[in-house]
Amino acid sequence: MFLLYNLVVHIAEFLLRIIALFSPKIKLFVDGRKTVFSSLKDKIIPEDKTIWFHAASLGEYEQGLPVIEKIKEKYPSHKIVITFFSPSGYEVRKNNQIADVTVYLPLDTKFNAQKFLYLVHPEMVFFIKYEYWPNYLKELKNQKIKTYLISGIFRENQMFFKWYGGFYRNALTTFNYFFVQNESSKKLLQGIGFNNVKISGDTRFDRVVSILEQDNSLDFIADFKNNTTTIVIGSSWPKDESFLANYINSSKGIKFIIAPHNIKTEQIQELKNTISRKTVLFSQKENQNLADFDVFIIDTIGILTKIYSYADIAYVGGGFGNPGVHNILEPATFGVPIVIGPNYSHFAEATALVHLQGCLTISDQNELNETFNLLIQNEDERFEKGHICSSFVQMNKGGTEVILKHITNDFL
Repeated sequence: MFLLYNLVVHIAEFLLRIIALFSPKIKLFVDGRKTVFSSLKDKIIPEDKTIWFHAASLGEYEQGLPVIEKIKEKYPSHKIVITFFSPSGYEVRKNNQIADVTVYLPLDTKFNAQKFLYLVHPEMVFFIKYEYWPNYLKELKNQKIKTYLISGIFRENQMFFKWYGGFYRNALTTFNYFFVQNESSKKLLQGIGFNNVKISGDTRFDRVVSILEQDNSLDFIADFKNNTTTIVIGSSWPKDESFLANYINSSKGIKFIIAPHNIKTEQIQELKNTISRKTVLFSQKENQNLADFDVFIIDTIGILTKIYSYADIAYVGGGFGNPGVHNILEPATFGVPIVIGPNYSHFAEATALVHLQGCLTISDQNELNETFNLLIQNEDERFEKGHICSSFVQMNKGGTEVILKHITNDFL
């Protein structure tokens, strides 16, 4: 099976090089891996002690960050190595301050796995949420390196739980311990013979709780809001925006901040053209009296979390696409009621908050209009749903400590 798997990986590697000639994203994927080994040689010497974290993309990095921070604090003499599989993670966080080395993970060939582990020689390894690369896991097992999965999620449709999934089930034997998010994941693993499992929850809750401890003030947002009821629209896509623009254009006495998922100039301009109310862009805010505007479009990245702290109501986009809604925990931690589209079932926190009624779902223009009007007109309803959201976040924090306590005992 390994022979067939390795053949497929090598074919994929060849095809990616061809596709990279035509796709900027795949070009980043391919070119970014060309300097990994030289970078590791420059930044890690044989005498260094290291701990390696792997994140598929940006979401997994953010999920693992509370654990990375605590491990760095606990083992200050170790170098922290972070790898990404996706350009959408690496390109955004390649200059992070927490890691000593941040690189792409070389493709999962036997040669790459052996060379990577030779250069990094980690004492501990953490895979965040998922991604199970058989060659890397086989080498980690062969070298008896302690390996953990944190904030893991398992579903019964995964290959591990199929009659033909023996190859991937065997890869899981590498892990010293699985820290999973829920009971169903634990039962699935136990059902195939893995009892080294603990429910630690989702470490993203620890991440968003820590946001409350930082300075979230943005003077220009305060100037724009001007003590007016404000709806913050985060990570919106065109499908979301078509409904939202209709509502914005027909509303009065409410302000809107829109932080689209895609901030390409032409798409920002298209969005602005659909809005008839007085609108300003972040990139054009200088020398403007922001209080005079009704709509503020944020055509930059990195400040949405702080903007949520100014929201009276939050709309989180992505719920009309696949796989679904974006991160709802950031507005939730600020005690803001949340509105989302219909596609959220793949996200446990969204499903839970919808059930608790802190998060409201809409599937068409009428439902969006009615939901926003309810929250705007009924202040008690707004505060109650916001309280549900913040309480939910607070009740689910603590996963990082569960993991750290076990790791510390295991590492002694």
